[in-house]
Amino acid sequence: MAHIPDGLLSTPVLIGGAVLAVAGVGYAVRRLDPERLPHAAVLGAVLFVASLVHIPIGPTSVHLLLNGLAGLVLGWTALPAIAVALTLQLVFFGFGGVTSLGVNVVTMGLPALLVAALIGPLLQRARHLRTIFALGIAAGILGVVGTAALVCLAVATSGPEFRPALGIVAASYLPLAVVEGFVTGAAVSLLRRIKPEVLAGSGWAGAVG
Repeated sequence: MAHIPDGLLSTPVLIGGAVLAVAGVGYAVRRLDPERLPHAAVLGAVLFVASLVHIPIGPTSVHLLLNGLAGLVLGWTALPAIAVALTLQLVFFGFGGVTSLGVNVVTMGLPALLVAALIGPLLQRARHLRTIFALGIAAGILGVVGTAALVCLAVATSGPEFRPALGIVAASYLPLAVVEGFVTGAAVSLLRRIKPEVLAGSGWAGAVG
């Protein structure tokens, strides 16, 4: 349920999400480093493809988010990459909704920035492969848990009638968090070994500098 559909959220939540998304993406675009564009394009494509594999869990379904990986590699640039991927998913496959697009960008984008701020600096200083792998796992888990928390918050504040189902929705993210943690850990470890410059901009300083 990372793609919240139309008709589920209240008007104040939709407006707030749209304002935050436009402001965040606008700021990220102004600070965009042209040298990071190829990385943003590749990760945007990966985010787009990852969403096509849905795993049904109870009344909902999940798929790899990879926003933790996007945060580590792109920093602030993760926001426009996520926005483009979600827009294309909406246009071509009907994932999410038009009015809820801003909220969906926020629910995936803010955890990506949190990963960049908290884990990125640690990754820059890490030297041992086990530490790098562990930090990647933490990034993947934090990205998924952060998205789950924001999705539940957006739905819960939109109406009390949705709250009883939020426990099931939140629980559906737990196995995804574990899988995504190991996928992100493996990806970060591989990048650090064969193409460390891709992670050169990870962390809050690299994200805003």
